[in-house]
Amino acid sequence: MEYIMFSFWFMLVHVGAYMLAGILALRISKDIYEGRQRLMDYLRDMSDEKERKVVEKLVIPGQVFRGILLSVPLYFLIGPLGEMAFFPKFGFIFSLLFIYTHISSAAPCPDNVEGFIYLKDRYFSKKAFLKFQMEMVIYSLLASIFAAGFLF
Repeated sequence: MEYIMFSFWFMLVHVGAYMLAGILALRISKDIYEGRQRLMDYLRDMSDEKERKVVEKLVIPGQVFRGILLSVPLYFLIGPLGEMAFFPKFGFIFSLLFIYTHISSAAPCPDNVEGFIYLKDRYFSKKAFLKFQMEMVIYSLLASIFAAGFLF
C-alpha cells in the first residue's frame, strides 16, 4: 500500500509540475506548438482545432500514466531518500528528471544530446533548444522541490 500511495502522490507532483511548466513556457514557446511555420512541425498544431482536441483529450491521462511510471524506479530508494536532507534529495530527483529523462534521453529530440547528433538542422535549432530547456528546467525544479519536500 505504501508504494501505491507513493505513486499516487508522485503522479500528482509530476502532473502539477508538468502542467505549470507548460503553461509558463507556452507564453514564449507558441512558435514551437502553433501555426504553419512552427519550429517543430512534427508536433500537433495547437492552432488546429482537430489536433488541439486530440492533445486536450490525451494530455491528462498521458501525464498520469507518465507520473506513475516515473515513480516506480524510486520504490527502491524510498528509505534512503527519506533519510537524506532536503538539498541532497532535491539534487538527486532534479538530476533524474532533468538529466535522465530529458537531456540524456535516448530518444532524439530537439533539446537533447541524441537530437544534436541525429536530427536534421531544421529540427535542432538554438531557439528551440533554449525554449525546451526553459520548460524542462521549470518542470524539474518544481517537481523536485515538491517531491523532495513532501514525498520522502
